Amino acid sequence: MSDATRAWRQFICRACGLIYDEEMGDPDSGLAPGTRFEDIPDDWECPLCGVTKLDFEPFVRREAAPSCVVQGAQQGRGVVVVGAGLAGWATVEALRALDAAVPITLVSACKGDLYHKPELSVALSRGQTPESLVRETAADAARRLGVRLLTDTFVVGLTPAQHQVRTTQGTLTYTRLVLAQGARPVLPAELPPALCWRVNHLSGWSGLQAQLRQGSQRVAIVGAGMVGCELAEDFARAGHQVTLVDRQHLPLAGLLPEPAARRLRRSQQQLGIGYLGAVQVAGVSGLDDGSKCIATTCGQHLVVDQVIAATGLATDARLARMGGLDFDRGIQVDPGTLQTSAADVYALGDCVSLEGTACRFIEPIAHQARAIAHAVLGLAGERYRHSQPVIRLKTRSLPIEMHGTPCAAGQWRVVHEDDSYLLMEQQVDGRTASTLRVGQAKAA
Repeated sequence: MSDATRAWRQFICRACGLIYDEEMGDPDSGLAPGTRFEDIPDDWECPLCGVTKLDFEPFVRREAAPSCVVQGAQQGRGVVVVGAGLAGWATVEALRALDAAVPITLVSACKGDLYHKPELSVALSRGQTPESLVRETAADAARRLGVRLLTDTFVVGLTPAQHQVRTTQGTLTYTRLVLAQGARPVLPAELPPALCWRVNHLSGWSGLQAQLRQGSQRVAIVGAGMVGCELAEDFARAGHQVTLVDRQHLPLAGLLPEPAARRLRRSQQQLGIGYLGAVQVAGVSGLDDGSKCIATTCGQHLVVDQVIAATGLATDARLARMGGLDFDRGIQVDPGTLQTSAADVYALGDCVSLEGTACRFIEPIAHQARAIAHAVLGLAGERYRHSQPVIRLKTRSLPIEMHGTPCAAGQWRVVHEDDSYLLMEQQVDGRTASTLRVGQAKAA
């Protein structure tokens, strides 16, 4: 069969979940539409997380089995999943892969459409729209997977002893409950919600995108962590005047050793990104012409058109407290089954805590979902084994990749350094705890 008649295929990145579509290609990486996967150069990298094509595998969207019909309340108890983000839909897919008939109810506080969240921090410079980011509508996914879908529905109470969840559309009784509620942006009191955008979900990004598509604007991003740095590059590439504002002298100073942070800053300068560092925001006020003024405690003022808060995430403890669930920077779960402290209640994704550490990475979600699906259905053979995911910064101008878990007490040392590449290692108790690569190594 020739390429002209062969059906287009899709391949999914095992690390971050990005889907490469042969029909669409990846023009930003030099792959024209219609580029077959086998024709992609071996050194091509995932545009989101930087892994090579060896980390992609064929992706075939699961079709509903004939017996897979939407289950309603009249069918009695079943699995209730709270949250329709990546973690919630991954759980539904994992359950359906093992059982075509178990009743599933998915509760979403928003529309629940399926999209790849990491793409939000690179979407503006690619000219993407909210519509193009949606892979599948929630209604279509619910029909495909036989799910009872409750959108724009908020969970207002949890009673594990009675196996009940109270929602704004009534009380649901469950056999098993899966919490995939995610995490919410931390918004300090100095940043008024009405004056600051939060780019943590598609609806928030959509509102900001509608403003920025009107033309070049002055944008301040408060917080120079991973998300802030990724958004800064994306917005600058889209033609906006960007300033990062942070308490630290250098961007990503909480994660990167100083030589790496300085390289990142130089890369940002080359893109025209400003940096207002070592300052504390005192407040944000609206001006008569619609612009905003950021004031710092040291007396500086920055006037911009848009303010974006990238000041971190936190798990909302309200639901966990109502249900009496153990909580420590997230819902505490068993490291193998991901069951919470309450019987028949599980949790995964951004809302969970493993031994007191929040787990806010994309890569583990699919593994967590499979482990929960097996546990929920009483099947053996799949336990979650947590390992520190590779940290990759989605900055095309300067790729940054960290392996391992850096320790505050560890010492970084330079292994190799030249104009285009920095390799560092952190030693802890005589062993290499972390490896950091910044930039591109020159070909031998």
